[in-house]
Amino acid sequence: MKYVCDVCGWEYDEEKGYPEGGIAPGTKWEDIPEDFECPLCSVGKDQFSEA
Repeated sequence: MKYVCDVCGWEYDEEKGYPEGGIAPGTKWEDIPEDFECPLCSVGKDQFSEA
């Protein structure tokens, strides 16, 4: 599953994770901490939609 930032379009792919931010490949969206912020525009998880 992929999730896209509604503000800037940055994409989180569960398969790839986000190693630069400490999120391992295979990490499900629901398992990412609630205080996660978009690496590009800093909005919260509530500003992401399923791709």
